[in-house]
Amino acid sequence: MAEQFDVVVIGAGPAGYHAAIRAAQLGLKVACIDAALGKDGQPALGGTCLRVGCVPSKALLDSSRQYWNMGHIFGDHGISFKDAKMDVGTMIGRKDKIVKQFTGGIAMLFKANKITAYYGFGQLQAGNVVKVKQHDGSEVELKGTNVIIAAGSDSIELPFAKFDNEAIVDNVGALDFTEVPNRLAVIGAGVIGLELGSVWKRLGSDVVILEALPEFLAAADTDIAKAAAKEFKKQGLEIKLGAKVSKTEVTGKGKKKEVVVTYTDGEGEKSLTVDKLLVAVGRKAATKGLLADGTGVQVNERGQIVVDDHCHTGVDGVWAIGDCVRGPMLAHKGFEEGIAVAELIAGLPGHVNFDTIPWVIYTEPEIAWVGKTEQQCKAEGIPYKVGTFPFAAIARAVAMAEPAGMVKLIAHAETDRVLGLHLVGVGVSELVHEGVLTMEFNGSADDLARICHAHPTLSEAIHDAAMAVSKRAIHKVN
Repeated sequence: MAEQFDVVVIGAGPAGYHAAIRAAQLGLKVACIDAALGKDGQPALGGTCLRVGCVPSKALLDSSRQYWNMGHIFGDHGISFKDAKMDVGTMIGRKDKIVKQFTGGIAMLFKANKITAYYGFGQLQAGNVVKVKQHDGSEVELKGTNVIIAAGSDSIELPFAKFDNEAIVDNVGALDFTEVPNRLAVIGAGVIGLELGSVWKRLGSDVVILEALPEFLAAADTDIAKAAAKEFKKQGLEIKLGAKVSKTEVTGKGKKKEVVVTYTDGEGEKSLTVDKLLVAVGRKAATKGLLADGTGVQVNERGQIVVDDHCHTGVDGVWAIGDCVRGPMLAHKGFEEGIAVAELIAGLPGHVNFDTIPWVIYTEPEIAWVGKTEQQCKAEGIPYKVGTFPFAAIARAVAMAEPAGMVKLIAHAETDRVLGLHLVGVGVSELVHEGVLTMEFNGSADDLARICHAHPTLSEAIHDAAMAVSKRAIHKVN
């Protein structure tokens, strides 16, 4: 007989574990199912983000940034050294230690909140029953008054570039190279491609990124994308636009393996030979095998579970959140959906504002934005005004030897309400939240312009950009 719970959560990634913990805080009896195992073969909570995504990639980005700065910035500070070396094994070990710390932290939170964890693959049956095939081969059945599906997403594999986890890898493989590849090709100039491409470029790899689209970072504001592309070019990160890969071939054996990548651009068919190929063309909802017949839960043509604005599937007591539903595949979007659904189940208000979800690419310089781009405002016929300001005019950025980039603020031409904040530069992953907060409170560019910002700080760039909207910036010619 199935054990009864108030809430059964399938998936312990960012969306799932937030939903489970918040539901438990609200006094509900909660079970959470997760299939993932860590590198040690033991259960590891936290999903893709924590195990092989957001967290480990940031660890490698920081390690590689330290190494890069030694050779490119430290000299400006008068710091000299001899024969700097990177021990890749130590770097990867540090990353793994951080991952283990945080996966263990979630397990502790589950225990403290009296959440029952099941380790294995959960499948939703009719009647809100979840069948769990555990790692030891045994099966258990759980019945939830409410079931929250938070199955996450998987890397998209290309038919002509199948993962072999040696020469052709996804983001997981690119986090665990045992040595710096001499030549690395990346298919896709999105978040994953740019971040992991940057890691190995900084450590000495010759990196080429092949992007099928004719525009760089089409989702970002055009001015920000141009400024970022300029900096990446200076760093030697080669990005080929309009480059459509049609074929890959792995040659050689062992450490002598190479990948011949065939692609077509505006000049015709070309090929390049690399040691490693990272395929980073996006992710897909991990819903295969998740739903038994007769559940009533609908899946769209992209494999995503169909939900309404409140993450309800239309089946009584069944909800879905995170990467396996519509909207951006971002951990923090999943966080908010998980909390909102738990609160809705408990009879409280629950809401996620999709208009104020920030986006961040953790390259050097960082890229971040929230709200509408200038091209979106034009396409939608929204009257707008713009204020910009360069980090090169910010004393703190120059003192840090990080003057690259800019801030761009977009406001409604009639109401002055902030429509979007777009940034490229040092530390903008933190600065973007000024825009998030302002937009959440329906604030104006003038509100930001009249808020005192400490000097000298990087945040002054936002202050000056806000002042520039009404052509009263102090530190630039309006």
